[in-house]
Amino acid sequence: MTAFVSALDLFSIGIGPSSSHTVGPMRAARAFAERLASDGVLDQVTRISCALYGSLGATGLGHGTPDAVVAGLAGLEPQSCDPDQVRGAWSRLGGKGAEVRIAGGQAVRMLRSDVALEPRTRLPGHPNAMTLQAWGDGPLPLAEETYYSVGGGFIRREGETASESGALLHPLPYSSADELLALCEEHGVSFCDVARHNEVAVHGERGIDAGLDAIWAAMADCVSHGLSTEGTLPGGLGVKRRAPQVRRRLEEYDRDEHLRDTSTEWLHAFALAVNEENASGGRVVTAPTNGAAGIIPAVGHYYLKFVPGADAAGIRRYLLTAAAIASLVKKNASISGAEGGCQAEVGSACAMAAGALCAVLGGTPRQIENAAEIAMEHHLGLTCDPVAGLVQVPCIERNAIASSTAVSAARLALHGDGTHLVSLDTVIETMRQTGLDMMTKYKETSEGGLAVNVVEC
Repeated sequence: MTAFVSALDLFSIGIGPSSSHTVGPMRAARAFAERLASDGVLDQVTRISCALYGSLGATGLGHGTPDAVVAGLAGLEPQSCDPDQVRGAWSRLGGKGAEVRIAGGQAVRMLRSDVALEPRTRLPGHPNAMTLQAWGDGPLPLAEETYYSVGGGFIRREGETASESGALLHPLPYSSADELLALCEEHGVSFCDVARHNEVAVHGERGIDAGLDAIWAAMADCVSHGLSTEGTLPGGLGVKRRAPQVRRRLEEYDRDEHLRDTSTEWLHAFALAVNEENASGGRVVTAPTNGAAGIIPAVGHYYLKFVPGADAAGIRRYLLTAAAIASLVKKNASISGAEGGCQAEVGSACAMAAGALCAVLGGTPRQIENAAEIAMEHHLGLTCDPVAGLVQVPCIERNAIASSTAVSAARLALHGDGTHLVSLDTVIETMRQTGLDMMTKYKETSEGGLAVNVVEC
């Protein structure tokens, strides 16, 4: 089966703080509500319950998962909802419960206890699992579904199999980096050209351009809002937003052109801005996850601000190249922190940004593949251990540092001819194996690492 996943699916506009713990559960809950309506049983429903298993249960409170479930049942969609409608949706139920209009229709009274956290129960399908049940007057549920939030906002219903029908629409299919390189050499094109050819077959020329432009506009809005919004992030850790202060200082430095090169510090500021927005539950673009959402927009802004000749067409090539690389990781390893640790999130985003930047800087396909490999290789084994289950420490700074790594990897690859010892396919497979070997407590459960060694004040 082809590895190709559309950029319009990989880069989904949604809300923070987590693609797998917020966006995915919201989509699953909405899908369940829509099923109740389509099956004609919604008017019989008197109660809905949801059990959050494994990683969803372990860090669900810090990631806003119960809020997302209630919002999804009410028919809200991550890409179009007001984030304020989601924040506190579960806690607003209060001690005696409140009515929730399921899929915007039937009113059902829900209690906070209707959403249960079951961190010690892990279902075999994926570490991020949730079971929804709808109850009527009888002793058995009217309907029951289990969903898996498999990373990047993607969900899979239990019993579903991956469809290969999309492969028929992709004129240039590939399942590995070696196959992608072979296509590039056969047709004399680059990664972004292969991706665009496949995208046009599905979305058309205007459709893919409009979609990419909308994705970048959302990323740019997120950066802009994050650079100008002051305050303290929610969750109780007392983490203050730093991006606005960094922006002001850099603007002062830049007024004196001889003071120093600020390009790397601007890169950091862009990443901080996005991930502070994400941590606050604001509007972000999954890239390929929310926990790693700052890297692609930060490096893209670096390209526009500091690379001569950078333009909107270059941003389209940048996003298409990044999506082509992400497709390989998603198919052959994972982009889920609960499945592979942070190497699967920040490591994947860093590889995407490195290869994409290399492409718009004029890199050959083999240099692009090398840049992605360098970036991924140096994130192998990276754990996901967010303090208090919040996407704040170490996540926000980690995006800034990984953005620097992406730029370094791209420029290092450009100094070579693309020849290197470790292939991108090899490092992706190594990441997959490392994720399997990694202890569960280091994979988005907040049961190990920094999460247990940082004293919460």
